[in-house]
Amino acid sequence: MELFITILVTFFAGMGAGLGTGFAGMSAAAVISPMLITFLHIDPYIAVGIALSSDVLASAASAYTYGKNKNIDIRNGLVMMVSVLLFTIVGSYISSLIPSVAMGSFSTIMTLLLGIKFIVRPVMTTKETMENKSKKKKRALQSLLCGVLIGFICGFVGAGGGMMMLLILTSVLGYELKTAVGTSVFIMSFTAFTGAVSHFAIGSMPDVTVTILCIFFTLVWAQIAARYANKAKPETLNRAVGIVLVLLGVVIEVFSLV
Repeated sequence: MELFITILVTFFAGMGAGLGTGFAGMSAAAVISPMLITFLHIDPYIAVGIALSSDVLASAASAYTYGKNKNIDIRNGLVMMVSVLLFTIVGSYISSLIPSVAMGSFSTIMTLLLGIKFIVRPVMTTKETMENKSKKKKRALQSLLCGVLIGFICGFVGAGGGMMMLLILTSVLGYELKTAVGTSVFIMSFTAFTGAVSHFAIGSMPDVTVTILCIFFTLVWAQIAARYANKAKPETLNRAVGIVLVLLGVVIEVFSLV
């Protein structure tokens, strides 16, 4: 019975996390962590580490799918990734010194607001507009500075980094939605790996069964979402991203109140 509950919880956690990752570059920790904490009574710090581990393959596989469809900006993504990686470690260390109850509420609010934003004000930027040369000159510095903030948030709460990245890529750097998500999951595959290693190095090793199940289910659903997203029209993708984020935000909030 205990194994059945573990499989059930990790399946739905992986489904929510995978859809969020594949559609919006969302960190798996935003969904997986509260579910593991609520239903399997896993320590919050370890739950974040498991979620970040699940994020690694799911984000990498999604990035491959987006890259295959030419929806990744690797050059600027690498610039942002360097600062994100460094400050993910800093954030992860500081989060180990903070009471667990202080972690997670930020990502829930961010998920809800961003979901509403995509429904009400969809991102309709085209690749032609995004590739405007005058904007390119500013992107390297902007990517570096924004990466510092995103990395710290990702390491500190184990969530929110993907949401912040998507918001910044679309609103600050002017990316069209598919390229923003593709670039986000590309960066998140590295930041999630760094965050997971940092969490387990600072804390302790997680439950192997729960970790493997979360990684598997998240990977499967992330691939389903990424393949659909790359074929969808911009209007449809904006609605899909918005609906997924709002639903996930509501579910996460419900779990936090249980």
